[in-house]
Amino acid sequence: MSSITNKASILDDEKANILRGAVGTRACWMALIYEEACKAGMEKEGEEIIRRAVRRYGQNQGADIKKALDDGNGSLDMGKFAQAFGSPVAVNAFEAEVTPVGEAKVDIEYHFCPLLKSWQDLGYDDETCMKLCDMAMEGDRNMAKGMGLGFELTDTIANGCPTCRMSFYKE
Repeated sequence: MSSITNKASILDDEKANILRGAVGTRACWMALIYEEACKAGMEKEGEEIIRRAVRRYGQNQGADIKKALDDGNGSLDMGKFAQAFGSPVAVNAFEAEVTPVGEAKVDIEYHFCPLLKSWQDLGYDDETCMKLCDMAMEGDRNMAKGMGLGFELTDTIANGCPTCRMSFYKE
């Protein structure tokens, strides 16, 4: 039996549900690719390939965000980042709280994870969900790098915490 609690409470937001579906589909593909690699006796290779691909995606996404939200001095405007990352649709899809902390940090807390929901719906055990979550987090870690920011992940729902907590910050 799973020790992970990951239940959505915002159910009537059409746009958030569409985003959840798209995010869940991406999570499903990633998990099934990993599962097929494991079946082929290539667990370590499959994991590394997925991590490399997700890292690249995160770095590219981060570079695009930095370019779009440049403060005019070649630095990222953290207030604009908080607004972009905390769009109403994304906030509702992940049931998130996006909190700017001064001009140098943004804290984010997720109360629901559509990626994890997809893995749970596929029947993966808690340990596999934790591994898939960590692989997926390569995107956020490297999005931060692409933006020239630091990143800290302290809690994840997949690890049995009530929420996911992360911070993006200027170093």
